Amino acid sequence: LWLLLFCLFWAGLMFISGYAVVAGAAERLVLGYDSFGNICGRKNTPVEGANLSGLDMTNKKYVFFLNSCSLEIQSLKISSLSLCVSSCPEEQLNSLEDLQSFARNNGSFLCIYNLNVSSYTLNPKAAQLCPTLPVPPSKSFPLFNRCVPQNPECYSKYASVLINMVNEMDVFHRILSGILAGRDTVIGLSVLALAFSLILVLAFRFIQTLLIHTLIALVVFGLLFVSGVLWWLHYDYRNDPSTELETEKENVKFLLGYAIFSTIVTVVLLSLIFVLRKRLQFAVHLFRIVGKIIGRIPFLLFQPLWTFLILVVFWVFWVAVLLSLGTAG
Repeated sequence: LWLLLFCLFWAGLMFISGYAVVAGAAERLVLGYDSFGNICGRKNTPVEGANLSGLDMTNKKYVFFLNSCSLEIQSLKISSLSLCVSSCPEEQLNSLEDLQSFARNNGSFLCIYNLNVSSYTLNPKAAQLCPTLPVPPSKSFPLFNRCVPQNPECYSKYASVLINMVNEMDVFHRILSGILAGRDTVIGLSVLALAFSLILVLAFRFIQTLLIHTLIALVVFGLLFVSGVLWWLHYDYRNDPSTELETEKENVKFLLGYAIFSTIVTVVLLSLIFVLRKRLQFAVHLFRIVGKIIGRIPFLLFQPLWTFLILVVFWVFWVAVLLSLGTAG
């Protein structure tokens, strides 16, 4: 029965993964795209009904908004036209002549694709087809390759639009943003877990008697430490005046729940340790048996390593499927 349920669960995961790969477009989220259906940084196929779609954007990796200082949100979309460009303007451009010079010197065209560079200063409609002047200096955002304005006033408006977009996103998209924001923490904790696992396996092999007392001490310290940190984080988040994102407000609620749950688990486990403290010798005997088993099967010492590698591969796959599902709408 349990094998059948596991197979059904596995089949369900395969179906979800297949649907995500077929229907999703994670490249749009990571690489960015323009207003005509082209994904930046790659070759594109034409989109029916879109005149400027299907262009080769291999060398144009950055998303540039024509009106980056006055962005607005309309139906969860940024109102300004966006283009794929090869580089962001690092200095302020004050005139159409500056746009033309920047295009010729850097090979980065900041006006609509079908407007020739030589026509930047001649076409009477150039003002509508080119970015709003003056164009503030900008730098590419390291993760999503967006040209972010560096002018303080423009940057504040740009950031506020992005914050509002995140607040209006559904829970699914907020989970994605949370994963991407916390990736360094996840990686760090994973490496720490691997190190502890390797130390634990070696301890099973060589210091069984000392290990049980060390483990109990670590468990007690770890439980108290985790509970303390969760309560401190909840207090810090709740009293932080800069908490603006809906994701951060949800984090406060989740941290309170985690802190309460951790405290209950800590009290229960500490009570069990106190009640069962006379059974330690039996545990030491079991650990000695485990040490003999590892001595006869030395490859068990490397068990944490390949478990870690498998989990890393699965985690990367899981994030990729989640990104694909998030862009399948």
